[in-house]
Amino acid sequence: MLAAEGAILFLEKLAPAIEQVDSSSGGIGSAVNRAIETLVPIIAKADVSRAVREKWLDRLWDALQEDDMPYLEYLGEFWGDLCATPEIAAKWADDLAPTLTTMWNHCASSGEYGYLKGTTACLSALYAAGRYDELLALIAKSEYRHKSWHNRVWGAKALAAAGKHAEAIRYAEDSKGLNAPLAAIAAFCEGVLLDSGFADEAYARYAVEATYATTNLATFKAIVKKYPHMPRETILRDLIASQPGQEGKWFATAKDAGFFDLAIELANRSPADPRTLIRAARDFAAERPEFALSAGMTALRGIANGWGHDITGVDVLDAYAAVMAASAAGVDETVVKADVRALIAASRGGGEFVGRVLARQLV
Repeated sequence: MLAAEGAILFLEKLAPAIEQVDSSSGGIGSAVNRAIETLVPIIAKADVSRAVREKWLDRLWDALQEDDMPYLEYLGEFWGDLCATPEIAAKWADDLAPTLTTMWNHCASSGEYGYLKGTTACLSALYAAGRYDELLALIAKSEYRHKSWHNRVWGAKALAAAGKHAEAIRYAEDSKGLNAPLAAIAAFCEGVLLDSGFADEAYARYAVEATYATTNLATFKAIVKKYPHMPRETILRDLIASQPGQEGKWFATAKDAGFFDLAIELANRSPADPRTLIRAARDFAAERPEFALSAGMTALRGIANGWGHDITGVDVLDAYAAVMAASAAGVDETVVKADVRALIAASRGGGEFVGRVLARQLV
C-alpha cells in the first residue's frame, strides 16, 4: 500500500515537474512510458478497500486531466488494470461512456474532429468490466472518418477475450490502412494464435512482421524465444529473406548464432560493415581460422570496393593483421599475400587505397 501511494504521488508530480523541459528528442516521453509500465502493476496489485482505490483513481484522473503535454496519456491504456475489479471498472465506464458517445455522435453528424482525454481510459474500463458488446458498439461510433487501431485494439481484445479468436484476427486485419501500425496489428494477431495453440500458423503469418528489436540479433533471439520448436536456421533465413538486398547486415547475427558458413555467404552477397568483419576475424583467428580468414578477406574486399563509413588506413592494417593471424593456422603466407594482391587488382575504386596502405606488407 505504501509503495502504491508513492507511485501515485510520483505520477501526480511528474508532468508538472518536466513540462518545461525540452523533449524534442522523444527521450522523456519514452522514459515516462516506461515509468508508467513499471508503476501501474504496483498500484493495481495493492490490497486496499474500494474506498481507497476510488480515491486513488480520482487523484490519477485529476493528474491525467491536468497534463497538457500530454506526458501521462499512456496511463489511460491501463485504466482497467488500475480499477482492479470489474465493479469499479464498470463505474468508470458508466461515467465516461455517455460523454464519449455524445462526442462521437456529434462528430459523425457534423464532420468535425473531436478529442476527449478520457477516451482510452473509457475503452479500457469497458474492457475490464467485461462489457464487450458495448465496447464494440462504442468503437464503431468512432469510425466516422477512418478506422484507428488505437481504438480498435480494444475491440480486438474484447473479441479474443470472448473466445472469438478468428473474428478477433479478422477485426484486427480490417484495421489496416494508411498510417496503421502494422507491426502492432501483426503482434496482436500473432498473440491470439499463440494463445490458441496455433504456433505454426502464428509463425508463418505474423512472426517476422510482428517482431522488431533494436538490433537484428535481438530480433532473431526474440523470435527464437517465442518459437522454440522452430529450427533456428529457418528463423534466421526467413528474417534475411524479409530484407532483400541487406543480407550483409545479418552477418553478425549468423556468426553469433553459430552459422559461420552462412555468415560468410551473407557478407559476400551484399555490403557488410568491414569493422564488424575485422572483429570477427580477430576473435576467431585461433578457434575457427578458416572462418576468420574468410571474414578478414571479405573485410579487405569490402574496403577495396568502398564499403563502410570513415574507413582509414588503420582499418586496412587491422584487416590484414587478422587475415595473417588466421592464416598462421596452416595456410601458406605467400598464398595469402597472392590472394590479397588479386583482391586489390580486381576491386573497384578503393583497391588503390588498400594497395598503398599494404605496400610494405605485400612485398
